Amino acid sequence: MNQLINNRDLEFQLYEVLATEKLTQAEKFSEHNKETFDAVLETAEKIATKYFLNHNHKADQNEPQFIDGKVEMIPEVKEAFDAYREAGFIASGMDFDLGGMQLPFTISLAASAYFMSANPSTTGYGFLTAGSANLIRAFGNDEQKEKFLAKMLTGEFSGTMALTEPSAGSSLSDITTQATPQDDATYKIKGQKIFISGGDHQLTDNIIHLVLAKIKGGPVGVKGISLFVVPKYRLNDQGDPAEANDVNLAGLFHKMGYRGTTSTALSFGENDDCTGYLIGQEHHGLKYMFQMMNEARLWVGFGAIMIGYRGYLASLDYAKERPQGRNPTEKNPTSPQINIIEHADVRRMLLAQKSFVEGGVSLCFYSGNLVDIAETAEGEEKVNAALLLDLLMPIVKACNSDYGLLANDLAIQILGGSGYTHEYPVEQCYRDNRLNPIHEGTNGIQALDLLGRKVWLNNSAGLQLLAKNILTDIAESKGFEKSEEFASTIGKALELCNKVTQHLGASMASNGADKTLANAGCYLSMMGKLVFSWMWLRQSIVAEKALTNELNKSEQSFYQGKIQAAQYFIRWELPSIHHDADLLMTLDDTCLNMQEDWF
Repeated sequence: MNQLINNRDLEFQLYEVLATEKLTQAEKFSEHNKETFDAVLETAEKIATKYFLNHNHKADQNEPQFIDGKVEMIPEVKEAFDAYREAGFIASGMDFDLGGMQLPFTISLAASAYFMSANPSTTGYGFLTAGSANLIRAFGNDEQKEKFLAKMLTGEFSGTMALTEPSAGSSLSDITTQATPQDDATYKIKGQKIFISGGDHQLTDNIIHLVLAKIKGGPVGVKGISLFVVPKYRLNDQGDPAEANDVNLAGLFHKMGYRGTTSTALSFGENDDCTGYLIGQEHHGLKYMFQMMNEARLWVGFGAIMIGYRGYLASLDYAKERPQGRNPTEKNPTSPQINIIEHADVRRMLLAQKSFVEGGVSLCFYSGNLVDIAETAEGEEKVNAALLLDLLMPIVKACNSDYGLLANDLAIQILGGSGYTHEYPVEQCYRDNRLNPIHEGTNGIQALDLLGRKVWLNNSAGLQLLAKNILTDIAESKGFEKSEEFASTIGKALELCNKVTQHLGASMASNGADKTLANAGCYLSMMGKLVFSWMWLRQSIVAEKALTNELNKSEQSFYQGKIQAAQYFIRWELPSIHHDADLLMTLDDTCLNMQEDWF
């Protein structure tokens, strides 16, 4: 089996559960077919295996260094980045007239599975560039697109997003970076940014920073935030990098994981000579940046699941080959040891990982498909896809980053003492993955976003669409024994979630936001388990249908494994929503009323 992802699972998710090839019926994707999709995936697998996997551990052990004012890193990182950009993956989702492949987002996401699993750190440089370029494409003016976009899409320039400051992390309303208007319609930028991934390196000719800043005299809080393009080097008349733009590297952060990606402290305008170019309108910066952040949150969730997937496959291989102990009924101490995969508790840990990572992949591809539908459909279908995607995004980011990390924890446990050493990849997977519940909006922020905002938007239209889609798949389960069992349990869970949501809606009006949102994390957990169970129901139905056909042993085992993993998640994980529901229904105040001086 491929050590990056089970290719049979990838095929199953894309073509059996989602029928992704139907996207080629849309005019935008009409020049593609399943063969071109598969060719892209094959290319991604080859490049990821040859150029990314080969230095994942080396980059972890030899993180970038700040030497004589410059970043130095191992040469394999640039070799991988160049292979990635030359193959066109930075622009994979862009239109043909921009030099892109014009692929569906779902296929671009699937191709990224190989890179994220092989080496999330090196992959980060290309992903950040693609996200920054897409924002300029969507909101930049013609001059900005001409100067920066084309070279970002070819990977000659790279990109970042610079939000966080020493005194403003999740609370962006408190940023202090200033932008001063100039007579030539540019702005002088001055301020400090920290934890900027990919903020400095020698991989590209220029680095294009997307910087949040406030214009003096603007509205207070988030309504006063504007967005600027701030290149590391200004461009000459030929569009090439010229003099430095007073963007200086103040230092590197040395991290627990993701060590191959530079995490930088940047100083803008130390010498009062940092030029920025306003994107869109003044004071609308956060609205523009959230397009990139929402896109980034989907990538974060998928990245977390793929790191979890890598650890799962490593622990599965180990469990199949590691002899240790005997079954409880075997009393003869001289009998041969059995491989640890034969122990029920090891199978439990493997099943849990399988249910987390394959459920997460399914959710990410489902969300990616919504991106494609929202872009290519018309009328009600287009609107509904966008509404459902918006509702699901906190779940995609937060639950996938939680489950990916849980999978890595279980992988270490399966390997025992070996899992705790550098000689096996699972401990690095855990360290790399620990970032994902934190960045692009902590999971606590995602919980507040879901319960405090997303659930109620447009008179809860997104929530109603979610329920409608779940009920459609429940109806689809009729006639399939196992899936009917799962559907019955999920139907009851949906009723409970609806009851809790209605109760919390009333509480928002009567008790206020502080008390109602105090246990938002429980709501996110509850809804996440419902959605993951739904993803497993969808897979189970397809698997049971397939098993009615004549199949070889390998295919039978694959589909039976899907049904068993669905059974695990729905029987073992979903029932915990009752505890979450109890805390939410009673508006439990244990955490809210804890006092600082009681700790």
